[in-house]
Amino acid sequence: MSQVLPGDAPVVHDLIGIGFGPSNVAMAIALSEHNARVGRQEAVTAHFFERQQGFGWHRNMLIDDATMQVSFLKDLVTLRNPASEFSFLCYLQSKGRLVDFLNQKNLFPLRVEFHDYLEWAAARVDDMVSYDHEVVAVEPVVVDGVVEYLDVTARSGPEAVVHRARNVVIGTGLRPRMPEGVDRTDRIWHTSDLLGKVEALRGRRPSRFLVVGAGQSAAENVAYLHRRFPDAEVCAVFSRYGYSPADDSSFANRIFDPAAVGDYFSAPDAVKRKLMDYHGNTNYSVVDVDLIDALYREAYREKVLGTERLRFLNVSRLTGVEEGQDGVRATVTSLVTGEETPLDADVVVFATGYRPADPLALLGRVADHCHRDDQGRVRVERDYRVATGPGFRGGIYVQGGTEHTHGITSSLLSNTAVRVGEILESLLARGRGAARAARPVPDEVGSAR
Repeated sequence: MSQVLPGDAPVVHDLIGIGFGPSNVAMAIALSEHNARVGRQEAVTAHFFERQQGFGWHRNMLIDDATMQVSFLKDLVTLRNPASEFSFLCYLQSKGRLVDFLNQKNLFPLRVEFHDYLEWAAARVDDMVSYDHEVVAVEPVVVDGVVEYLDVTARSGPEAVVHRARNVVIGTGLRPRMPEGVDRTDRIWHTSDLLGKVEALRGRRPSRFLVVGAGQSAAENVAYLHRRFPDAEVCAVFSRYGYSPADDSSFANRIFDPAAVGDYFSAPDAVKRKLMDYHGNTNYSVVDVDLIDALYREAYREKVLGTERLRFLNVSRLTGVEEGQDGVRATVTSLVTGEETPLDADVVVFATGYRPADPLALLGRVADHCHRDDQGRVRVERDYRVATGPGFRGGIYVQGGTEHTHGITSSLLSNTAVRVGEILESLLARGRGAARAARPVPDEVGSAR
């Protein structure tokens, strides 16, 4: 643990961000707008590190006809600052498509268009981010017996430099979840691999795909593969009778309201569990009803024509998958009869969701100062700051991995704009964003870029 004597500390950033996905892009925008209002002497100094070489958000899932499942008004800024120049509407205006978009009378843009908006927004604050920099360590720095700062080591190629901060905000996103014992390969995919893996099949003529799962991504993959490979059979495997529709009704959608986060946070654990049970069908293992109807119509059309390429193996589960030289041998088991059906496929796609990254995985000895609950989960305060002991003065903020404390919106776009505003308010209230003009960081500590 580094020791810093009084008067010996280098200049530090008020905030360092780990990851630069939508949540931390929104954080950078909130900081940029704050700094523009208050002027240099009260500005919050911040920098972000992203291991990708440029901005990218689920690039392999940008199916050309897939739409967002949240309103365009739940962009990076609008619920926090409706007058922001970083809104989706300002993006449309800059692209010359504002009127055309409004004429659609549609709240849900194409996913590829929303990704372009995110890239546009990220580019406008790219002076605050270093791409191709992976954070590999965070170390506590002690002053007078108290952890006052955090030293963040970011690596780019063989070069590693250390950057000092009063606070860090972790926004490292989600990790694809695969069944235990199953690895991703050229023939065994996760839905997050889709477009990149499909491109690798160019020039080949696969005859059968299996898609495992019953959520939105599973249904989108089934529809896309069925359209993209007109000679291939596409088999959907799930334990239900059919896809369940997402509840996006007006009252149910209030679970995503900013105020609902506070309600969930303050509720007893038993109420938290009930809320998740009641409203899980707004987000988990559910599918937009329009897509459900389209898939059913296509399956019925093929049945009428006698050319059934779209198959639904319902009330079943995949119980075995073994990759060979020429394909994958899968075993599908009926949940009713127990009968096992072997199927040979060119590719098996797992639509088995995501898991949050452990927010403390990068923190090393810093994690020893972080509190967990009796179930081993990270304790997170209402302002998204990890609970720490009295000997820890800095702040560790997390964007994601807080479903157990803050509810369904933990990893969703719905509350991103409001969340970063609350984190900024917390930084300012705790005195970590006090007036400090940014000065070049000494070479031995590491530059800001």
